[in-house]
Amino acid sequence: MMERNLINQLSTNALVNSKSSLYSKLRVTRAPDFYNEISLYHNDVKVSQNFYIGLSLAVSSSVFIGASFIIKKKGLLKISREGQIRAVAVGEGANFAAYAFAPATLVTPLGALSVLVSALLASKFLGERLNLLGKIGCLLCVLGSTVMVLHAPKEGSVATIEELGEESLQSGFVNYVIFVVVVSFLMISYCVPRYGNSNVIVHIVICSVIGSLSVMGCKGVGLALRETVAGTNKFTQWITWFCIFSVVICVTVQMNYLNKALDLFNTSVVTPIYYVFFTSFVIVASAILFREWGNMSAQDILGTISGFLIIICAIFLLNGFKDWDINLASVNSFLHRREGPPVMIHGETTNTTSLLFDSHSNSIYGDPRRTAQFSNFTPS
Repeated sequence: MMERNLINQLSTNALVNSKSSLYSKLRVTRAPDFYNEISLYHNDVKVSQNFYIGLSLAVSSSVFIGASFIIKKKGLLKISREGQIRAVAVGEGANFAAYAFAPATLVTPLGALSVLVSALLASKFLGERLNLLGKIGCLLCVLGSTVMVLHAPKEGSVATIEELGEESLQSGFVNYVIFVVVVSFLMISYCVPRYGNSNVIVHIVICSVIGSLSVMGCKGVGLALRETVAGTNKFTQWITWFCIFSVVICVTVQMNYLNKALDLFNTSVVTPIYYVFFTSFVIVASAILFREWGNMSAQDILGTISGFLIIICAIFLLNGFKDWDINLASVNSFLHRREGPPVMIHGETTNTTSLLFDSHSNSIYGDPRRTAQFSNFTPS
């Protein structure tokens, strides 16, 4: 009996030891996978936090920059110049910080929201009436920005200033810098003296291609500041100071030629064209340097491009037709135009209708009041 109990106890101990050994082996084999899953989860959370921080900064930047235009024109504060400077400084500071957290592919197109804010505040405080096309442009601007936020890349493959230094020496970005230098030199030396006063594209191309490099520099400085605040001094790296000097030089040249374009041409012409060129070159440069499009699916790429195109349409509607007096009543009047009486034109009798820009309307009807309902379509 004692021998049987001893045998049972030994077998029980052996079974317990084998189970504990198996559990320890399972823990050892599963531990790396478990910790990898935890690390990936924390990384995703950090990426998501940075994305929404950058998004918030970009939107707030557009609000302050858009408000600065209204402060300048209206003088909503007692000292309008100081108020404008504060608004611009806060807006540009928020925009600069946004590049440190969110991809340039997202931050730069959202600059269109400043045009939306400016248009809405001008309608509220300056008494500038926003016509029907302007309201459609505001709606499209919001829709396009929403589409871009949903589909834009959440991060690029470059997350540290050291990685930025390595990527900046790669052939792809070096070739892009050479392209910018060559295009800028040709435009400045050949095109500006000959076509600068007659073609708005000349100055805009210069400030757009050089401005794309300034954004890359801003994002590099933003990365250095973010890592420095986190506890690691990155201002000892050569790439940090290279980014700082490139930002100073590129922004100086960019603002010089942008101001020349604004002096020579109407703002409503310069603004939408500059937005298209500048944002397009920034997206290309960031895709090359930061590889922001590398992890995007085909659906997200298509969504990002679609959102950008929607914003372009919105900007053109907000700026290109802002001086036109078009409202819903005039559109209804045009759609339900009345048929005019039979008249003789070039020896033929015909029934004419009132057209939008009919240069013969007065001679046909003999009464200018018949066409007065369409006069508000003509640009002021």
